[in-house]
Amino acid sequence: MLNQNSIWRYLMVVVVMVVSLVYALPNIYPSDPSLQISAARGAEVTQATADKISEVLKTNGLQAKSIVIEKGQVLARFTNTEDQLKARELVDPALGDKFVTALNLAPATPAWLQSIGANPIKLGLDLRGGVHFLMEIDMKTAMDKNVNDMAQQFKNDLRDAKLRYRTITPQLDQQAIQLTFRTPEELTAVQSLLGTKERDLVYKKVDDLTLLATFSEQRVKQLREDAVAQNITIIRNRVNAIGVAEPLVQRQGAERIVVQLPGVQDTARAKEILGATATLEFRLVDESADVGAALNGRIPSSSELYYDRAGKPVVLQKRIMLTGNHIIGANSGFDEYSRPQVNIDLDSKGGNTISLATKEAIGKAMATVFIEYKPSGKKDANGKQLLEKKSEVISVATIQARLGKSFRITGLDAPGEAQNLATLLRAGALIAPIQIVEERTIGPSLGQENIDLGMNAIIWGMLAVLIFMAFYYKWFGMVANFALVCNVVLLVGVMSMIPGAALTLPGMAGILLTVGMAVDANVLIFERIREELSNGRSAMQAIHEGYDRAFATIADSNLTTLLVALILFGVGTGPVKGFAVVLAIGIATSIFTAVTVSRVVTNLFWGQKRGNSLPV
Repeated sequence: MLNQNSIWRYLMVVVVMVVSLVYALPNIYPSDPSLQISAARGAEVTQATADKISEVLKTNGLQAKSIVIEKGQVLARFTNTEDQLKARELVDPALGDKFVTALNLAPATPAWLQSIGANPIKLGLDLRGGVHFLMEIDMKTAMDKNVNDMAQQFKNDLRDAKLRYRTITPQLDQQAIQLTFRTPEELTAVQSLLGTKERDLVYKKVDDLTLLATFSEQRVKQLREDAVAQNITIIRNRVNAIGVAEPLVQRQGAERIVVQLPGVQDTARAKEILGATATLEFRLVDESADVGAALNGRIPSSSELYYDRAGKPVVLQKRIMLTGNHIIGANSGFDEYSRPQVNIDLDSKGGNTISLATKEAIGKAMATVFIEYKPSGKKDANGKQLLEKKSEVISVATIQARLGKSFRITGLDAPGEAQNLATLLRAGALIAPIQIVEERTIGPSLGQENIDLGMNAIIWGMLAVLIFMAFYYKWFGMVANFALVCNVVLLVGVMSMIPGAALTLPGMAGILLTVGMAVDANVLIFERIREELSNGRSAMQAIHEGYDRAFATIADSNLTTLLVALILFGVGTGPVKGFAVVLAIGIATSIFTAVTVSRVVTNLFWGQKRGNSLPV
C-alpha cells in the first residue's frame, strides 16, 4: 500500500533522534569558571593541597561551587569570572612556586551524561576565549643536534668496524663533521665504509689526512621538515596528556607553529606546557676525575662538570650513551623501597644502543641528566630571544646488569615529580627548542559576546524560516518546521560526538546556513506534491510521487554543495575548515530530516487520506 510506514522506519527515526537529543543535552549546561592547580617539579597534589585552597578561600569570604582532585590536579569551580579571578590572586601566593595555578573553563555536564561519553561541543578560540601563540623553531639548534648525533654515530660505526681514526669533531659553524686520520689508508677505508652506511652525506677530502662530511641538500630539507612535523605532534600530545584544553596546532611557514588553547586564560601556564623541552641524557660518571680540580677549571677533555639539584658537583663523560629521543613509553611508580621512580621503554634502536653502551660498563655509575631550554633574557642581532640550556643530574645509579629496552630511573623527590617527568617523556621531547614570537589572550567576555551574537542570528533566522513555512505551506509547513528542529538537534548531537570538532564563529555561520538550506528539500517536495495534485492525482499518489520524484533533485543539489564543503576543508585553514565541517554535517543531517523524518510524519497524518486535496 502506498505511503505505509514500516516499523523499521519508525524505529530508525526514533533511535537516531533520541541518541542525538541525549548527546546534544550537555550543550544546555554552561561551563564553570575554574582554577586548575597542578604541581611543578618536586611537588605533589594531595588532599592537603585541596584543603589548603578551601581554607584560603573561606578565610577571604569566597565560596567555590566545588573543589575536587581530578587527574592529579585540583579543580576549583566558581559561579562567575569575578570570583575566579579573585581566587587566583589569593591561591597563587598561598601555594607558592611549587604549584602552578591556571584559569580555565570546566564543563558542568551532569555525571550521568559524562558516563556515556556525552560532552558539550568544544568551542574555538573566538567563542570560548583562550590563548594564541605563534612559535618559532630554533632550527640552528636542531641542526647542531643532528651534527652532534651523526658525529657520535660515526664513532660507533668505526668502533664496530675496528677502523682507526685520530679525531672526529663536529664543526657546528659549517654544519659538518671533520674526521682526521694518521695515514691516507685509514681515510680511504673509512670513506668507503661511511659511503655505504650514510648515503645522504657528502664527503670531501680536505687533504690526505682530513675528511669533511656534510649533509646533502635533500637531507637538510628532510631534517628541517621532520623537526617541524615532530614538534607539532609532540606539542599536540603534550597538551592533550596534561589535559589543559583541546588545542589547535598547525604549521605556518617554514619554521613556525600556531598554537591555540581555547579556555585557557593563563599565558604563563600555557608557556610552561608548550615551551617545556624536557628530555633526558644518560652518561657515565667519570670516576677517575678529581671533582675538586674540576671545580677549579681543570676538567678532563673527555668530561664535563654538572650539578645535581642539591648543588653537588658531578663529573660526567662527554659521550652520551642514550638520549630521550628513543623513549616511546614512560610511567611513574615506586621501587621496592617505596621511592618514586620512572619506568622507561625504548624503541628498538634505543634498546640496542643502551645495550651496547652498558655491555662493558657493568659496575660503573651512570647518571641521568634532565635537560631544559629556557629563555635567557638576551636577544641576538635579529631580535630573537636566546634560549639557555639548563642541565641537572637527577639520578646517579650503579649499572648492575646490561640494560635493554626497558629500565627505570630513581632519585626523584616526590611521586608528583615522577608523574610530571613521565608525562613529558611520554609525550616526547621537542626535536628543537621553540620560542614564542607572538602571544595573544582572548578574554571570555569577547567570546561570550560572539556566542550571543551568533545565537541571536541563528534564533532569528530560524524563526523567520519557521514563520514563512507555516504561512506558505500550512500544515505541511508545520511538518517541515518539525523536521527543521530535528535537523538542528541532530546537527548539534553529531558535532558533540565528534572528538576533535570545535565550533568557531564561522561554524555558527555554517549552522545558520544549514537552517536556511534545510527547508530547500521540503520546498521541492511540497511544490512537487502541489503539481501532482493540480494534474489530478489523488492525495495518496501526490504524496508518494512528490517524495520519490523530488529525491533525485535533492540529492544532486546537496551533492554539489557537499563537494564544495570538502574542497573548502581540503584547501582551507582554521576558520574556513570549521565552516566546511559544519556545512558538510549540516548537509547530511538536512537530507535525513527533510526526506526521512518529514516523510514519516506526512505518511502518519495524510498518507492514507482519500480524495485529491491536501493542506499544502
